[in-house]
Amino acid sequence: MEEIIFEPRIYQYETCAEFVEHVSPAATDFILTNQYIYEPFFKDFKLPATVVYQEQYGQGEPTDEMVSKLMTEIRKGDYQRVIAIGGGTILDIAKILSVTDDRTLDEMYDQKDSIKRQRDLLAIPTTCGTGSEVTNIAVVNRLSLGTKMGLVSPEMFPTDAILIPELLTTLPEYVFATSSIDALVHAAESAVSPKATEFTKLFSYAAIRKIITGYQKIEAEGKEVLPSLMKEFLTASTFAGLAFGTAGCGPVHAMSYPFGGTYHVAHGESNFVIFTGVFKHYAEQKNEGALIELNSVLAELLDCPIEEVYPALDQLLDKMLPKRALKDYDVKQIELPQFAKNVIQEQQRLLGNSFIPLDEAQVLKIYQSIY
Repeated sequence: MEEIIFEPRIYQYETCAEFVEHVSPAATDFILTNQYIYEPFFKDFKLPATVVYQEQYGQGEPTDEMVSKLMTEIRKGDYQRVIAIGGGTILDIAKILSVTDDRTLDEMYDQKDSIKRQRDLLAIPTTCGTGSEVTNIAVVNRLSLGTKMGLVSPEMFPTDAILIPELLTTLPEYVFATSSIDALVHAAESAVSPKATEFTKLFSYAAIRKIITGYQKIEAEGKEVLPSLMKEFLTASTFAGLAFGTAGCGPVHAMSYPFGGTYHVAHGESNFVIFTGVFKHYAEQKNEGALIELNSVLAELLDCPIEEVYPALDQLLDKMLPKRALKDYDVKQIELPQFAKNVIQEQQRLLGNSFIPLDEAQVLKIYQSIY
């Protein structure tokens, strides 16, 4: 059994200037980023690299149309490295660009076993939730299929994961909330995954402790304390990425994809809507083993009885981001069976990491419980 995957080298630079000094971006580099990130932090360095802004090719999270356009763009030059500076959208697209050859995106999904690295990838997260800088998974909203789907290959691991806390100092509160909750979901799902090991659990629980205690500090001292906590949240996100990179994410992510893809809800927010609904269902079906271990840690951190961890967790998270039911996004009840069917048909990779096996009826029951 594989205990844990340590694939990318991990570096940390306190500032962007320190990163530029050590990494020396060159004319053979393809930088994928957002204009609102690049201009305040990197423009003054006048880097010789080709700089491409994701928003010029489409807005929001990655779609097959957006990624295909960027694949065409990177084929125009003989680039040696892709430098990805951004949130989950940027990092996921960059993983695909690092393996882009002459195939279409659909062909890469169909032929994922033959994917080969074409360019080195430096992954620099600017949120505290994706964990994508240390994983080999890229999630794309495949509009033709009506759902988000992961493309996975060992060739898609970043060469280097680079943490720069300075990049998070201007993170908007909503992005902080959705991304850090996403990291918490990564940590919780990987902690109870059947693929979890003692090594992955070290990172799962270290991430959970950092995130929960960080939220409690924000609750106690106010959101003005956020900038001083960004390094801790960034580290927690990478810890969670190391955990789920081996142990995997599960039904929370699987169930968030058709909902988030259909209603264009940000990934972290859609996970938040689903999160405790899945774990409450686990507790109803099999309240033992790894789930008891997780809930015991949560009860200790939240200072509540173990049977009250989910309401207490929801109450804390609600202070970071007010929680909404599915109906509040204008989801129709008649759509829930189709969502459940889609999960079973398209998300078996994620369902394989569920704490308990879930069939279509159980998935529908969870959707109904959070409607």
